[in-house]
Amino acid sequence: MDFKRRISDYIDSAREEMISDLRTLVRIPSVMGEAKENMPFGERTAEALNAALEICEKSGFSVHNTDNYVGTADFFPDKENYLGILCHMDVVPEGNGWSVPPFELTEKDGKLIGRGAIDDKGPAIAAIYAMKAIKSLGIPIKKNVRLIIGTNEENGSADLEYYRKREELPTLLFTPDGSYPVINIEKGMLRMSLTQKITDSRLENLSAGIAVNAVPETAEAVISGVGLQAAENAAERLSLPVKVSFLEENGRIKMSVLGKSAHASTPESGENALAAALAVLSALGITEARALAELFPYGETDGLSCGIKCSDEISGETTTVLSMAEVEDGSLICRQDIRFPVCESCGGIIARLTETAGAKGIRVFADMKSEPHSVSAESEFVKTLLEVYEDVTGERGYPVAIGGGTYVHDTENGVAFGAEFPDEDNNMHGADEFIKEENLLLNAKIYANAILRLCEKE
Repeated sequence: MDFKRRISDYIDSAREEMISDLRTLVRIPSVMGEAKENMPFGERTAEALNAALEICEKSGFSVHNTDNYVGTADFFPDKENYLGILCHMDVVPEGNGWSVPPFELTEKDGKLIGRGAIDDKGPAIAAIYAMKAIKSLGIPIKKNVRLIIGTNEENGSADLEYYRKREELPTLLFTPDGSYPVINIEKGMLRMSLTQKITDSRLENLSAGIAVNAVPETAEAVISGVGLQAAENAAERLSLPVKVSFLEENGRIKMSVLGKSAHASTPESGENALAAALAVLSALGITEARALAELFPYGETDGLSCGIKCSDEISGETTTVLSMAEVEDGSLICRQDIRFPVCESCGGIIARLTETAGAKGIRVFADMKSEPHSVSAESEFVKTLLEVYEDVTGERGYPVAIGGGTYVHDTENGVAFGAEFPDEDNNMHGADEFIKEENLLLNAKIYANAILRLCEKE
């Protein structure tokens, strides 16, 4: 029978119902809040979880709520968990710049706009209706599908950690919390602190960055014992592609640098204001700046100078960014974000950085460690998902390695499968976040066909 056509027709017919259910979820501002009894991440995340489980239950699935950390919906509750689909109901704060109310689903120009529309409430609705299509059409599958709905993906995934202490994850697992075709490799990640005693009294202050996982857009330094003309000449000689300005006041020089922000997983697309500030300070002979400028030359993002450069064919090369700086108790403290390929380990990277930085009098500390995540592109699981993607969309399927992390990063067998399409920008985490109406339906069709292909045989 032509299951693909029947699935497509069913999901098209469910368009208004899907949008209505997504509207229900978007209306709940499920930003992490204060923990309360039986509400570990606040009232709103628990409310959103229960609203999603109600949608699953009315769709005919067996649901269970694990202490408002995680909810599940099973196709065959009495069978072994074979395929898991991992979504989440928590969202990031709305922020500024919206043209429509962030917690109301607005339909405009073929877009469904609202916080969570693409991350991750829209994809969750697509997964629910994928399961519902197969159940409603009576399409025979032999293995259980479990939808796993979390509540803390945006703030550390403590929900999944809690759940995994009580339940084993399914044999196969994908999350619609990334992009197509299939993300099967996620680089390892380190967040480091670098500390250096200030011995050069001319450096009175240096500050930069607002997040460790972002290229810093601005940096400021206050120095003494240096003339305004000398500072301007040093910056001019470097000819850096950032805006550097100076202000002389009470015998001190305040330097301001304006660069361009970017995510730490793609630092080459930014202009690092901190690295630029260090280059200027180094040119002025500031001791502490010279050491850091040698480790992090402006424009270098592969970790060569700090001794951590490495690469492999399947996951690419190391990327790193010196992202934050502050002066505290007579020390200059910087933060560094590192994304490294599967050929290395956290221990190996830390050892190499410690040796290189230590030789310049800089101490390093690991604030966060996450080993690389990899599922073979030759596995039947990945190959099947790619075949489904090609069959439903008509586009070429291929495995993808990323520098960021998804909801499945700390699982053994998980991959990201959607929900964003290649070269698509849905304003995730930004103002006017959206999912195209046609892509909400297309995601559901892809997931339904994936369920069918993966679960049709014993």
